[in-house]
Amino acid sequence: MAQQVTKDMIIEDILQIDPNLAVILMQTGMHCVGCFASQGETLAEACFVHGLDENKIADLLNEYLAAKEEEGA
Repeated sequence: MAQQVTKDMIIEDILQIDPNLAVILMQTGMHCVGCFASQGETLAEACFVHGLDENKIADLLNEYLAAKEEEGA
């Protein structure tokens, strides 16, 4: 089973699951994935700052992880 991203996870921890998740975050408008704040900011906090729906972003990240796992199966 693929690891799941939750809105309470720190951005840096999310990127450690799969660095390619940064692309999804940037495509949604979260261009600060490499900034200092991402080392201590949760997905929910980052979404709030950027005016994004944390549940939708978490779903996008989890869909990517599930699809990647399916490809590897």
